Amino acid sequence: MSLLDSAKNNISPEIILYLEQTPSKKELKAVLGKLGMSARDLVRTSEEAYKALGLSNPDLSDDQLLDAMINEPKLIQRPIVVAGSRAVIGRPPENVLDLF
Repeated sequence: MSLLDSAKNNISPEIILYLEQTPSKKELKAVLGKLGMSARDLVRTSEEAYKALGLSNPDLSDDQLLDAMINEPKLIQRPIVVAGSRAVIGRPPENVLDLF
């Protein structure tokens, strides 16, 4: 049984398949606000696209990083769990329990 068993924890998650339904820049900015992170913190640095696009460049703005994540959604850290005005990266899964 998962720590995040939705019935046990009375959770009704809405699952967004970000590879099929890429979030907009506005949506990503809203999530960043809830996470309390910068765009750089949300980028997966282990992805090939991170290296290929030169995203390690510290001169890139948040908007440039967000554009890269929109064009290459695999760059987005995941899963992201949002509850009201707060959000967490669900890795490790125990992070999610802090929202409830």
